[in-house]
Amino acid sequence: MSVDPDRRDHDHDHDHDHGHGHGHSHAPPKDFGSAFAIGTGLNLGIVVLQVVYGLIAHSTALLADAGHNLSDVLGLVVAWGAASLAKRPATQHFTYGWRGSSILAALLNASLLLVVMGGIAWEAILRLSHPVAVHGQAVIAVAAVGIVVNGVTAWLFASGRHGDINVRGAFLHMLSDALVSLGVVFAGIAIAFTGRRWIDPVATLAIVAVIVYGTWGLLRDSVRMALAGVPVGIDPEAVRAYLTGLPEVSRIHDLHIWPMSTTETALTCHLVTPAGHPGDRFTLAIAQELRRRFAIEHTTVQVEVAEDADCRLADAHG
Repeated sequence: MSVDPDRRDHDHDHDHDHGHGHGHSHAPPKDFGSAFAIGTGLNLGIVVLQVVYGLIAHSTALLADAGHNLSDVLGLVVAWGAASLAKRPATQHFTYGWRGSSILAALLNASLLLVVMGGIAWEAILRLSHPVAVHGQAVIAVAAVGIVVNGVTAWLFASGRHGDINVRGAFLHMLSDALVSLGVVFAGIAIAFTGRRWIDPVATLAIVAVIVYGTWGLLRDSVRMALAGVPVGIDPEAVRAYLTGLPEVSRIHDLHIWPMSTTETALTCHLVTPAGHPGDRFTLAIAQELRRRFAIEHTTVQVEVAEDADCRLADAHG
């Protein structure tokens, strides 16, 4: 627990929710290093295969899938790097360490994917007006390999998809790739039986639409995190209701809840306790309860014993 330098009157108390009696003990996030390595290798192989056969078969559907997989390879590398940086210890200038790099990685991955899909959609639109002959059997064979590769990679990230937006992004990308490859197989079958060239670019546009739809949520959540918004899944009004409902508290202000990384959340607030400073056990209990109810790991509480205390943040942040 860090204490305000002027603790003589017990005006302020900061509980940083640390272990060793301070509560700041949470299990380290699962290491997905091997999953990132395997997923990157598998997807890099399928990208090369899809590009080669996409050019041979004149299939924009295969090239669309290859472009998506390439963005996933880059995304996996970025997410992998961010996950490694997040483990670096705090320093004098980076007091939270490099945890925030995982948020930047998620934002970069979502943005990159949308840019790639925009380029592929444009190429498909051009192919609608100037159709090119497509070799359906080659499309089917390569896309089938993509289903297996992407399905296996998605499985590697399945266990961590609920606790980390980085891992969730990897899982969703791999799962969507598997589904998209399945769509490409159906397009190849349709081309082989009908010989209609427009099926390939139409399938491409459908693939792009599915991917953009699935990526939008990732982009929205990563932007929210990058702007220090309250993490999805935490109701700030419920947090406020818990704090104001404490018997010792008459008023709360300057409440802030924000993501430190894609897996950790922090909270700061000022609590007014007119009856006097409740003591260290009071702030420790708050930290433990916030972790239990809302999964908020890093809590800082400032206690103000006077209703008319000169806290300039009271009116500014309510």
